[in-house]
Amino acid sequence: MAKYILRSIYTLFFCIGCINFLQAQLLGQKTKFTHQDTLRGTIGPERAWWDVLHYDITVKPDYNNKSITGETIIQYKIIQQDHSPYMQIDLQQPLTIDNLYYDGKLYINYPAMPYYNEGNVWHIPLPKAALNSVHTIGIEYHGNPRIAINPPWDGGWIFTKDSLGRPWMTVACQGLGASVWYPCKDHQSDEPDNGATLQIVAADSLVAVGNGRLTGKKENKNGTTTWTWKVVNPINNYDIIPYIGKYVNFTDTLMGEKGKLDISYWVLDYNLEKAKKQFGRDVKKMLHCFEYWLGPYPFYEDSYKLVESSHLGMEHQSAVAYGNHYMNGYLGRDLSGSGWGLTWDYIIVHESGHEWFGNNITSNDIADMWVHEGLTDYTETLFVECQSGKEAADEYTQGLRNTIRNDKPIIGPYGVNHEGSGDMYNKGNNLIHTIRQVINNDETFRKILRGLNQTYYHKTVNSKDIEAYFSKESGKDLSKIFDQYLRTTKIPVLEYKISGDKLLYHWTNCVDGFNMPVRLANDPNVWLNATTNWQDMPVTGAVKDGLQIDKNFYITEKKAE
Repeated sequence: MAKYILRSIYTLFFCIGCINFLQAQLLGQKTKFTHQDTLRGTIGPERAWWDVLHYDITVKPDYNNKSITGETIIQYKIIQQDHSPYMQIDLQQPLTIDNLYYDGKLYINYPAMPYYNEGNVWHIPLPKAALNSVHTIGIEYHGNPRIAINPPWDGGWIFTKDSLGRPWMTVACQGLGASVWYPCKDHQSDEPDNGATLQIVAADSLVAVGNGRLTGKKENKNGTTTWTWKVVNPINNYDIIPYIGKYVNFTDTLMGEKGKLDISYWVLDYNLEKAKKQFGRDVKKMLHCFEYWLGPYPFYEDSYKLVESSHLGMEHQSAVAYGNHYMNGYLGRDLSGSGWGLTWDYIIVHESGHEWFGNNITSNDIADMWVHEGLTDYTETLFVECQSGKEAADEYTQGLRNTIRNDKPIIGPYGVNHEGSGDMYNKGNNLIHTIRQVINNDETFRKILRGLNQTYYHKTVNSKDIEAYFSKESGKDLSKIFDQYLRTTKIPVLEYKISGDKLLYHWTNCVDGFNMPVRLANDPNVWLNATTNWQDMPVTGAVKDGLQIDKNFYITEKKAE
């Protein structure tokens, strides 16, 4: 297999750039949390009693004034008989509520219980209703939403221009929350069971694109057109996104595991030919690869779509944001430094991988966001394997270690809407790759990935659910491995020494009870069943000149004095 040699000066600047990318946190390096963080990150008493069934969102942006007006109708079901008289609705300042409607009628407060605002939260008293009954609350609102300074990492509404000076608008809000632009129950654990409708009111000269399928286009006779898009599957709040610009469209289809999958591309008019070349090369190969490893594309009913964006990219379900400028790699760079990352378009592959991990399977709390990012990062490795073989995939994953900082645990604090370390990407990738080696059976590993997407199809999970599934389906207790890589910053050290005709070895720098087996590099049939206690085995030809562990295990080796 060809090796890629990087010059030292390139490697230096490359690694600096990669570290900056991976540490661009969605919510920053916050260490102190407030009541507002708890309201945002916890299912409290004003959230627990109702389940979102559907969002019907209408939004009209004013490009010149950098403002929006809109209405969200939330259909919900009462799931607790005795509950708080208030409903918590999230809508981030400085947006403000104008009118409320309950079951379609203008809402008048109880005289003794007015609705009131608390930071980014609105507390709304509602009439008592029967268990399992279904109701709607309509919320008209307006204001100047938070503007994204450095999207997608710094979230908010994006009012920008294309290269010809024409308006170009969208939103990026993962982590920050969809309530930055529309009122909702802004918590990942409650996706609308029956999907969402998005109506975008835009100038007649522009095109508006949303998630799912276009179901209507109405000229309003006042210089605007309303574009209606509909998603029938459950969807993350932060995935519901409008795109407005001078778009043109072209389509394709894929014969996949569930039949014909409609594919649609929406790109700026002057990039049409570039898009046809770039998307035509990678997208269908990627979808076939992911269906083989992960199972059927999870949203056949809503189709697959790439939409050109002014920012780098995001995993917006069935309307994936693409802003990689039609370049291979990550804006022309290979994040792994192996060379393999320059043979495909990073944003197409990574953001589409989220359709399985992040959109199909969603974490309840963003503290467990590695479930989105670590597993999706591994889809990059799988695509390299589909395209260039297993050795290339190994080199790609090993190369990603150059960017891992081990600054803090991958899993963050729960209940305050805060993620863990940016290492969730590439360290998460190496965790999954290491576990793949421990399982030591690629067919079993593939069944686990496919089984995850079947078992948790359109569901929300905790990290522990994913961890337990890997252990159960592999027939191996992987709990200590997950604890080591997700909940500590320590990379396990395999300490060893040769004494006479014996090789002695054990794990250090690890959690109590760490017991991961590892394979020798120069004799893959020899495994060391290492624990935290010293183990021994006869010295063989494979170790007489020193111990070399298969590099696919993300560990450190150390010879004891």
